[in-house]
Amino acid sequence: MFKGLGGLGDMAKMAKAAQEMQTKMAQMQEDLNTISVVGESGAGLVKATATAKGELTALDIDPTIFNPDEKEVVEDLILAAIKDAQAKAQDRSQEEMRKLTEAMGLPADMKLPF
Repeated sequence: MFKGLGGLGDMAKMAKAAQEMQTKMAQMQEDLNTISVVGESGAGLVKATATAKGELTALDIDPTIFNPDEKEVVEDLILAAIKDAQAKAQDRSQEEMRKLTEAMGLPADMKLPF
């Protein structure tokens, strides 16, 4: 008579696991706002700091590169540092996602919709 109820226990486990995953994902998203990465260009003359979510938070420019005749070079260095910071942010975000999926027993390369 109650033969089909065994599946309800499995459903409850799945629901609990999904809720746990959602909580961990929310925490990871929050953590990504506090992790900083630094991108550089021009051998460190320009440094861009960003969160692991890719939000630019600081820009440090060595004053020795300010030469009016080399305006385009300075602009290129700034863009390169920002792009480097964004790439590092993406890598760090993926690394944190990999850690989370592995901790939950999921395949490391599993792509979650978040």
